[in-house]
Amino acid sequence: MKIAQIAPLIESVPPRFYGGTERVVSYLTEELVRLGHDVTLFASSDSVTTARLVSCATTALRLDSKVRDPIPYYMLMLDRVRECADDFDVLHFHIDPFHFPLFRPLAGRTLTTLHGRQDLPDLQPLYFDFKEMPLVSISNSQRAPIQSANFVAAIYHGVPLHLHQPTFNPSGGYLAFLGRISPEKGVDRAIKVAQRLGFPLKIAAKVDRTDEVYFHEKIRPLLKGPGVHFIGEINEQQKSNFLGQALALMFLIDWPEPFGLSMIEAMACGTPVLALRDGSVEEVVEDGLTGHIVNSIEQAAVALPRVMALNRHAVRRRFEERFTATRMTNEYVRVYNILLTREDANVVASQVESSETAA
Repeated sequence: MKIAQIAPLIESVPPRFYGGTERVVSYLTEELVRLGHDVTLFASSDSVTTARLVSCATTALRLDSKVRDPIPYYMLMLDRVRECADDFDVLHFHIDPFHFPLFRPLAGRTLTTLHGRQDLPDLQPLYFDFKEMPLVSISNSQRAPIQSANFVAAIYHGVPLHLHQPTFNPSGGYLAFLGRISPEKGVDRAIKVAQRLGFPLKIAAKVDRTDEVYFHEKIRPLLKGPGVHFIGEINEQQKSNFLGQALALMFLIDWPEPFGLSMIEAMACGTPVLALRDGSVEEVVEDGLTGHIVNSIEQAAVALPRVMALNRHAVRRRFEERFTATRMTNEYVRVYNILLTREDANVVASQVESSETAA
């Protein structure tokens, strides 16, 4: 199968440091190549892949200090994809709905994975007007606000089986926060719970430009507290040790999380998750097995000792059963085949209609 993967340009594929969507695109692309598919990746030129790479920006836009507006780069990328669209069986987009108007005539050969939140009212008319565009959600909760949209599947993210080695007897003695510093990610909550119970908290996180004021005004003062260690962004190699040596991952979010890649990265390391009930959390964390789900900071403080006592072998085993990149890729291939079958049927139907009209 000839497949185009169209990635965001904000980060490289895979990202050098933080980046959820681009990381998932990388896992999917590499697994598709391993399965023998002919894959072309449209991404920034600093991406690393075994697929054919079409450069659409010199470097990841977030790391280029000269970039002020990412939209022109996406316009150029979409024009490149459009020019060679006929070369592919499937065009798989990971860039929100930017491509809808341009690729509407090819809707049957496109697939769009939605990676962000979908509960914003501005999106309702968009999906209604472009209801022929096939969509994949990354959780069932993500699609709840737009159930009338053209969803063809819900496919959970996956991580390569051997990317992270599990640690069954951690010696770090700390709790971990991994992600992004922003109000919705709940790092302030993680700090409060850790300090309440007297555990050190290590924070491996990036600070986006849009969140710099929040970081300096709200979070930086909390970093002066006892036991709080801000590491900053870490790469994939550092992640296994960081998560594996942790007693638990703190995932005390304050928003409808579409998936939460760090949760399954922690599980891959054998590390259980303490999470607030919101968004996809109940679909990812199995309460009492791979972590505990709570409804408040008070409940989180009570539940933390139980989380740390969970069987790390069982946590890793459930990762292997539910959240590998191979499982994710196989589900996408199944959807690709369904789309192609429908597209072939539409072509046959249109040919029959044309011949009947001519007669």
